[in-house]
Formats: sequence, structure tokens, C-alpha cells
Amino acid sequence: MALALYRKYRPRTFTEVIGQEHVTEPLMQALRTGRLHHAYLFSGPRGCGKTSSARILARSLNCAKGPTPEPCGDCESCRALAPDGAGSIDVIEIDAASHGGVDDARDLRERAFFAPVASRFKVYVIDEAHMVSTQGFNALLKLVEEPPDYVKFIFATTEPEKVLGTIKSRTHHYPFRLIPPSVLRPYLEKLCREEGVSVEPAVFPLVVRAGGGSARDSLSVLDQLIAGAGVYGVTYARAVALLGVTDVALIDEMTDALAAGDGAAAFTTIDRVVDAGHEPRRFASDLLERLRDLIVLQRVPDAVASGIIDAPDDQLERMAAQAVRMGPATVSRLADIAHNGLTEMRGTTAPRLLLELIVARMLLPGAEESTGALLHRLERMERRLGAASPDPPPSAEHASPPPAPAAVPQTGRRARSWTRRPRNPARPGLGPLRRAAHSRGPGLARSPEQRRSPAHPRALARRPWRLAGSLPRRVASTRPRCGACGTRCSRRSGEAAHARGPWCARLASATFRATKSCCCSSTPSTRTC
Repeated sequence: MALALYRKYRPRTFTEVIGQEHVTEPLMQALRTGRLHHAYLFSGPRGCGKTSSARILARSLNCAKGPTPEPCGDCESCRALAPDGAGSIDVIEIDAASHGGVDDARDLRERAFFAPVASRFKVYVIDEAHMVSTQGFNALLKLVEEPPDYVKFIFATTEPEKVLGTIKSRTHHYPFRLIPPSVLRPYLEKLCREEGVSVEPAVFPLVVRAGGGSARDSLSVLDQLIAGAGVYGVTYARAVALLGVTDVALIDEMTDALAAGDGAAAFTTIDRVVDAGHEPRRFASDLLERLRDLIVLQRVPDAVASGIIDAPDDQLERMAAQAVRMGPATVSRLADIAHNGLTEMRGTTAPRLLLELIVARMLLPGAEESTGALLHRLERMERRLGAASPDPPPSAEHASPPPAPAAVPQTGRRARSWTRRPRNPARPGLGPLRRAAHSRGPGLARSPEQRRSPAHPRALARRPWRLAGSLPRRVASTRPRCGACGTRCSRRSGEAAHARGPWCARLASATFRATKSCCCSSTPSTRTC
């Protein structure tokens, strides 16, 4: 009669425990140095090696050459505590699920004070320790706190938070973890070679995914596939049919349809899924895993080399092409819809109908007003514009030089310059007319009566409209010309002054000599006043 794989290949030493180096190495070092504690707490998910490590620790403690991190396997204690051994009377395994009451704890407390029969230590391995009642833990509290020198306790549990805090504080806690796929797959391949069974490479990712990181669950799935293998060994088609996993071809068809926005292909794929007997919710779960792989491929280029994604080479090529065709926002939105759809499909009476509605929401980003839908539409437009764009421009080496700028025709007047004319350092902040009005040159009235005259240049500089009466602020095109240069005045402050030819001529000649510009404009001019 064949023995189950998880029992046949149960580890015998700490070196054979895979994926738990953070636990096995400290325990081996403690055995080497002799710094042993009286109580240990092993916690972690199911099937990750808690009970096996507890048995190995008991075997290492009671070995004839021990305590040692590597049991000899030849002494009576090692043979009795081997995976295929008969067991030892000094190593007691208790299932707390059925022996967790206060009476069981009292019975254990009474027997613990008896010395071991044939071994160095009496070891109590209490499995499923979280099932012990509060009264049972309280009955064991004093014994766990101060046990005899020859008594060791090893608690194993999947829910350490349910263990009484006073018990947990008196133990050394070692948390076990799930085994990563990069460690579990080589281990499964090694076991298949030892069993002499041919297994297709595409089957191992399915086994690892079905096991969920648990070594025992993965070995149970592999044992089931080997038991039903035919002449050619374990094939991918047989594994898909037996495990109920969605065929990769259907996942590829649905992903390609979503990337192209092809509703007909998407609903045809759903019809094929139902005709093949696959569960719609399992198909949605597998589709969500594919979208997760696409997101990882877009963000982590070396995801395959680092072991984040485990898939056959041909499938990886198709996934890489799909990741290029779909933008990050699109994949993220589709993953959100698939995740929410899985929650809605829980307990539904029409799973196919709900799956079709989920796919319809994926294909219609315009029906939503969320940010993800808007980004999805933008990426779709960018892909369409990129597909319709012409050939890319030639490279810089062969590109023609840019055309020379057109020559500006030369005219009689110099081109305008917008540089500001320097101010008079003697009177900063004043315009040319007001500087002239404040100057003490000949011909300017300086008496109070003349300063108050409307025709005085200083008064005209402040109120140029006095000469023409009540003129509007918007002056018509009939502005007077300069008496010296003949240019129309562009400043209202100098409009009245230009009517006085001699005054403008004197001012123009002085200004032109200083700034080479007309008296009434800040624009440089080539005319001679």
C-alpha cells in the first residue's frame, strides 16, 4: 500500500525543512550552545512544518548524542521518533481540539511530575493549542511557568492570538510562514524525479497555486494527480480537468478581447467557459490573477527572474504582449471590477448572468464617471491615435536643416525697439515735458502769475486739455504734429505743447541730442528735428 507523499517525505532533521530558515537556524544554534528553553510556541498557517519541527526538536533533545541539531538516527530514541517509527512513551502528543478542557489540563499536570522512562526529557507537544479553554490554560499556567527540569512544552497553533497571554509570555515564539513558489516548485520537481513520474512543466504552477504555499496541501494535490496519471504521466489537460482550473486558452481569449474592446469575442468566451463546465466564479478568480500578473509585468520587468511570476515560457510571451497592449490604468480598472464582481458573485443564483454583467462593465468605460474609467478612455484614445499616426519622422542624422528665417525688408525708418529710454538723473520719475517745465532755461515764465497761466508749459504738462477746452480723454486722429520733426504726437501730455512750434523745437533738439529719439515718442527715429 502506497504511503501518502506528505507522510513519506516528512522531514527528519531541521535541514530538510524547506522555507523556514528563520526558525530552524535559531533552533539549531540553541541546540549547539545548550541554551534551551522549557516552552516553545510554533505558530503559522497549516501545512508549513509546525508539528514536524516539534517532532524534530523532541528527537534532537532525546538523541543519545544530544542535545544536537542533527540527530544520529541510529539510537533507540531517534528510531522511535522517526516519521515511520513507533513513537516514544516520553514524547506525548496531545490534540487540544479534543483534550482542551480543564480536566485534561489537570490530568496533564499530575502526570508531568513523573520522570521520563527511557529518554532525557519528557516532551509534551500540544497541537491546535488555540483550542484549549481559558480554564485549561489557567490550570497549566503554574506548570508552564515553573516545570521540572526534565519537562519541555511545545505548543503548535494556527491562531496564536487566541493563546492566553500569560502562557504566550512564558514561551519562545517562533512564527512559521507560507513557502514561496520559488522554493516549493523545485522541491516538487525533486520529489517527482525520486518517484519516477513524468510531469509536464505547465502542471507545477497549477499545483503550487492550488497548494497556496502549504507544503502538505501541495503534496496532497500532487499525490492526487500522480494517482490519476496515465501512460504519459501527468499532463496539463488532465491536471486542468481534475483541479477544476480554467484553461489558459480561455483566459488568453478573454484578456485579448478586453484589450481590443471586442464584446463579441468576450461573450463568446463566456459561452465556451459555461459549455466546458467551468464555474463562472472560478473563471473570474483566474481572470483576476491574470490581471494581477499583467500589472506586475508592467511594473517589474524582471518579475520572472525574481520569481514573482511563475508560468511556462509560451504563456509568459503571451502575457508580455498583453501587458504592452493594455495600459496601466486600464488593467487596474479591470482588476477592480473583477474583484468587486467576485464579492457580488458570492452566493448568487445566476453566476453566468453576473459574469456577463461584469464583462459588460469592463467593456464600457464611458458608462462610469470614475477616474479609472476616464483614464481607461484616454488610454484607448491614445492607442487609436498611435495606430493611425503616420511613419515616425527621420532621425536627426538625416533630417533636413530648418528653413532660414525670411529677410526683413529694410525701410527708411529704423526698426522699433522696446527698450526704455533712460531717465534724467537730475529729475528721476518725470517725463520730458515735466522735466522741461521744471528746468530754468530761458523763455520760461517763473513768476507766480505766469505759473498759474493755462498756457504755461508746467501747467500744460499737468493739464494738457486746457488749451483745447474740455476735450475727451480719448483724443481723435487730429492730434497736432511736432513743429520740429513733423511727427504726430503719441502722448497726450505733449499734445498741447506741440502746437507751440518754438517750444517743441527747443525741446526736440535737446531731447534728440541726448537720446537720438523724437521728443514726443519713446520710439527711436532716424529723422532730424
